[in-house]
Amino acid sequence: MDASVIVVGAGPAGLMLAAELRLGGVDVIVLERLPAPTGESRGLGFTARTMEVFDQRGILPAFGPVETSTQGHFGGQPVDFGVLEGAHYGVKAVPQSKTEAVLEAWALDLGVDLRRGHEVEGIEDGGDHVVLVTRGPEGPRRLTARWAVGCDGGRSTVRKQAGFDFPGASATREMFLADIRGCEITPRPIGETVPNGMVMSAPLGDGIDRIIVCERGAPARRRTGPPPYAEVAAAWQRLTGQDISHGEPVWVSAFGDPARQVTTYRRGRVLLAGDAAHVHLPAGGQGMNVSIQDSANLGWKLAAVASGRAPESLLDTYHAERHPVGRRLLMNTQAQGMLFLSGDEMQPLRDVLAELIRYDDVSRHLAGMVSGLDIRYDLGAGDHPLLGMRMPDQELITASGKTTSTELLHPARGVLLDLADDPGLRKTAGGWADRVDVVTATPHDLRPGSPLEGTRAVLVRPDGYVAWTSPGSDSGPAEALDRWFGSPR
Repeated sequence: MDASVIVVGAGPAGLMLAAELRLGGVDVIVLERLPAPTGESRGLGFTARTMEVFDQRGILPAFGPVETSTQGHFGGQPVDFGVLEGAHYGVKAVPQSKTEAVLEAWALDLGVDLRRGHEVEGIEDGGDHVVLVTRGPEGPRRLTARWAVGCDGGRSTVRKQAGFDFPGASATREMFLADIRGCEITPRPIGETVPNGMVMSAPLGDGIDRIIVCERGAPARRRTGPPPYAEVAAAWQRLTGQDISHGEPVWVSAFGDPARQVTTYRRGRVLLAGDAAHVHLPAGGQGMNVSIQDSANLGWKLAAVASGRAPESLLDTYHAERHPVGRRLLMNTQAQGMLFLSGDEMQPLRDVLAELIRYDDVSRHLAGMVSGLDIRYDLGAGDHPLLGMRMPDQELITASGKTTSTELLHPARGVLLDLADDPGLRKTAGGWADRVDVVTATPHDLRPGSPLEGTRAVLVRPDGYVAWTSPGSDSGPAEALDRWFGSPR
């Protein structure tokens, strides 16, 4: 075996997954077709949930000081994400190139074998292993691994070669994205519907502006390269009346509005994550964030299976949990596209939505959907408000001092919070000591109405989701530990 796991693609999803696998003690090779990072940044910033994911692994400080905002939108209608308790729309103005650089440095520091300039041309499933036919700087080669994961984007070679079904709708329109230096462009941070289309613009600093142009009636095209800047500038002028042809394009791209999702996230020993599993209109900047969260869900599970700590059936929960998230992503981005990119015939619906958003319950629902903060997995029967939800950041007092529930997740291990100093619970969990940290603690400064009020124990998975509580779960702790972390020693 060349590696336990081979990850194809060194974008955000692939790098996040590789790092998670290394934290789980698994050797991993990452194959990337491009010889070097492009430096391009389709995504700007990341959502509140992705910020939490980075914080769970202790890499958030690597981004330096970050600015957050509560102001977001749904299909061009402003939404105040501050209606969610302690939440925000996300981190502003962090280019995707920066996110990829942070993830790459983290992955390399953990010992990931990253091989750039290596393209996958074929996949063979050997039953108990996978063979990847590759071509790199030294020529063709066959690499063998126990598992392979395609994180190679919307045109995924892994998806095609492994025979995944990818139903859905093809793109119906083409849009342009460009970063331009030397033009004074009025900011339109959440976009603006104009006659014959939609335009969006935002300053990026250093005299550079990001623009997005959607001209109604522009058909989808399959380009082999970026569109000429003159074509973008002409579309911008037709929609806004502003001539930006004198600007200097930093980079230019075209994209569409497909809506496709694979029917299963796993076929044998091949899995998919990120854009390889789902493509959609990039509304609300959700694509990179959902991709990173796919990897956060899959990484610890695949590491546990690949290292023999957990049964292969644990991987079934990856599809069960993330496929519905991807399906909901397609639903909400299609809805936003209809609202934002259609003509005057959609105005009555826009007006109705604007009225509804004034109700906090509606804003909470939309904010939770776009941010990923409302995801609830089926992690067992029970009535605790946190069961299946992400564990909120909570300061804790332990025998060795203060910590937080987020800091405890840095090693990517399970965490069993003993909040009632229960020796019986600690004894039960002893068989999983190699996979789960038992922490006896008292919540500090618990706010009134906190979901942790009256809670005696909480089992948190490595991805930050609550798998068991006492009281509140119908099962016992041993059953939950066995389900998520395999048999005890």
